[in-house]
Amino acid sequence: MKTDIEIAQEAELRPIEEIAAKLDIRADELELYGKYKAKLSDELLERVQEEPNGKLILVTAINPTPAGEGKTTVTVGLGQAFGRLNKKAVIALREPSLGPCFGIKGGAAGGGHSQVVPMEDLNLHFTGDFHAVTSANNLLAAMLDNHLQQGNELGIDPKQIVWKRCLDMNDRALRNIIVGMGGKMDGVVRQDGFDITVASEIMAILCLAEDIQDLSRRLGRIIVAYNYSGDPVTAEDLHAVGAMTALLKDAMKPNLIQTLEHTPAIIHGGPFANIAHGCNSVRATKAALRLADYVITEAGFGADLGAEKFLDIKCRQAGLQPDAVVLVATVRALKYNGGLDKSELNTENIDALSRGIVNLEKHIENLKKFGVPIVVTLNRFVTDSEAELVFVKNFCEERDCAFSLAEVWEHGGEGGIALAETVLHTLETTESHYAPLYADELSIEEKIETVASGIYGAGSVVYTPAAKKAIERITALGYGNLPVCMAKNQYSLSDDPKRLGRPSGFELTVREVYVSAGAGFVVAITGTVMTMPGLPKHPAAEGIAVDETGRIKGLF
Repeated sequence: MKTDIEIAQEAELRPIEEIAAKLDIRADELELYGKYKAKLSDELLERVQEEPNGKLILVTAINPTPAGEGKTTVTVGLGQAFGRLNKKAVIALREPSLGPCFGIKGGAAGGGHSQVVPMEDLNLHFTGDFHAVTSANNLLAAMLDNHLQQGNELGIDPKQIVWKRCLDMNDRALRNIIVGMGGKMDGVVRQDGFDITVASEIMAILCLAEDIQDLSRRLGRIIVAYNYSGDPVTAEDLHAVGAMTALLKDAMKPNLIQTLEHTPAIIHGGPFANIAHGCNSVRATKAALRLADYVITEAGFGADLGAEKFLDIKCRQAGLQPDAVVLVATVRALKYNGGLDKSELNTENIDALSRGIVNLEKHIENLKKFGVPIVVTLNRFVTDSEAELVFVKNFCEERDCAFSLAEVWEHGGEGGIALAETVLHTLETTESHYAPLYADELSIEEKIETVASGIYGAGSVVYTPAAKKAIERITALGYGNLPVCMAKNQYSLSDDPKRLGRPSGFELTVREVYVSAGAGFVVAITGTVMTMPGLPKHPAAEGIAVDETGRIKGLF
């Protein structure tokens, strides 16, 4: 059986101008990055601004497990299936981070015969967007430390600096560092740290900004520190906004590539969903909606994280109206949630499936709270028995959910036609009544508790003294009306990654709260989730190499 990278490297790619033509994009409206990648020009985005919107379809999933769910694979396969049905469709995805690519999760190009290509380019440096975000973030950090060194005219309290440096790599050794060591001319000694680039507020800003002017305004609102009087100090106060905007100017433009079956794919931005808001850029999604009749997008990790933030943060801020949600599950993952070991998942076990399917049930219930029609799809594995497939189908239909199998990993778009037809039927027969889960006017605590109880199933929320104090300060500064971005582990509905299935009545601990004023949300960190991940004992990087012809091997 061929690996994902072998399938991708054997693909016959078409010139990106040919892919763009499927969306009625002219060649002179592209900014080329070689033969198979391009950025969408500002002129194109301006030209299509008044075009009517297509249908917006969100793909999400149950909580991820080691058994695999294949959410991106289904997203790509569904887009390819729309193409096979002669529908004008485009896929809108996030860009992958180098952290998981070299860590344990792997890349984010899909899998099997449902991938976006060129796969190696996408999973590595692509068009440099992440490098631009990293540079803008670290320029602001450098200007902050330089301000301290040059006399600290703004009266910044070094013990109340909240801006960190960033790097697009899993590197736990950088979580807590000391800067300014050495002589008098080497800076002010203080404690600092790194976040992974995809957790940077600048990544969130890039993905939520409507245009370059909105980008600059948001960058200016970033709170980097507090002065000795307790007042916030912003990037605008440090006169950093112009240079940061210059670094991000080209990164603001969405990227166009293709799938294995030459379906257009707009790829842009990449905030993590467990520590950020987990969606591709507003600019990319809105461009896609004006260029195609159907837009298939996804949100990171399970529906308790990515979908909740897509619906409560991105759609709220951007005025988007999703038309349907596709919820991905696998029999293997449901049995894993039912208590089976990974080694036991290839054998039929209806009892374990019936125990674990409560995870799917909770996600169905959660998504219904947003008023958007739901289609459940099983990403089929060859080891799934007919009895297991029928059990899940009946379970979904009993809960008034449309259901379809997906076999896109093995068969590409052909394996997604049944799912595409189910989605099309749902769009034609069921109206979306999308609404966010909570109102802006609720307090920060009420918003956190609404998500914790309504989405996660928590019985109560406990705040550390530091979190309580932060909420009081954020509210006093006038940010209490912002939505909340919950930072939580992805493996469980709770803040304990080992509690699988459908935990309920548990105590959720909020240990840290801070405002991302530029992004426009309040971040609540729960449990032990880290904003700078670490590498596993045997990272994926150990298996990556370049052969004598220059071809990359081991990237998945």
